[in-house]
Amino acid sequence: MELSRKHLLTLAAFALLLAGGTVAITSLRAPAVRVAHPVTGPAVQAVYATGTVEATVMMPIAARATARLTELKVDEGSNVAKDQVLASLEDEDLQNTLRELKAREEYAKGEFERKEALVKRGFASRDIYEQSKSAWEAAKAATARAEAEIGYLKLTAPADGRIIRRDGEVGQMIPANQPVFWLSCCAPLRISAEVDEEDIALVQPSQKVLIRADAFPGRTFHGTVQAITPKGDPVARSYRVRIGFEEENPLLIGMTAEVNIIIRETKEALLVPASALTDGALWVVKDGVLDERKITAGAKTPERVEIVSGVTTEDLVVIKPENMEAGRRARTVLQK
Repeated sequence: MELSRKHLLTLAAFALLLAGGTVAITSLRAPAVRVAHPVTGPAVQAVYATGTVEATVMMPIAARATARLTELKVDEGSNVAKDQVLASLEDEDLQNTLRELKAREEYAKGEFERKEALVKRGFASRDIYEQSKSAWEAAKAATARAEAEIGYLKLTAPADGRIIRRDGEVGQMIPANQPVFWLSCCAPLRISAEVDEEDIALVQPSQKVLIRADAFPGRTFHGTVQAITPKGDPVARSYRVRIGFEEENPLLIGMTAEVNIIIRETKEALLVPASALTDGALWVVKDGVLDERKITAGAKTPERVEIVSGVTTEDLVVIKPENMEAGRRARTVLQK
């Protein structure tokens, strides 16, 4: 059958219309977005910092004079008692000096006793008596000073504690006032952590702290904020926070620790995936249309964000918003 020109034009127009209708339907087809309902669960707001385990009280023990180290009675890790001798330094020269001074003291004492007897019998003046007494007292003072200097060459513990470091070997010349031992005493260990100046206003004494250390993977220790150093470091832009331990633990002095200072805990917080938050807002789908919601965020973790206000558990929140446009239609794919 042969078609007329009119029929051909009609078919062409219908085909064009049909093609146009197909394009229109395709353009109105809404894109699919993955969504999820906000859920409730525990949320913790914390300030993160790094610090070092240290002794609360750490005393240096040093000799007052330069001398050679001759004897070590304790070593690192030793528990010691107050006044216990820890080490000795060479005192041979001082011992010789002491013997000489004691001899002079004995002579001065004898002279004084003789002059005293003469004064009592009236054979010597009072001035001679006073001179001999002064000479004897000076000799006694010189002897006492030498004995004290010898005592300084015996390094003793100023209090009960534990030796946490030793710097010196037998035979080594130790300069005056250079510590040979470091003594940890009088109080338990603590952590000194550096907190960024942007977060320091949130930190207060008595706040709980979660502590982790690379030396003990998988373990968490508990502590409490004890004090905050009032003066910050203008170069590092941080403040030092002292953290005490709540229980016995295996952490050692000098270990590096990561701390999370708990600022706030909420048992029934509203949570959304962290990927849903963009520029302080969430995208939701309501009645098939995209809408941007300004929200107030709370605690944040790499996985989830606490939402203080702006959405409810009934809303459908876009999990990974990309190229969003308010008022645009969207099909939802609910993520469980």
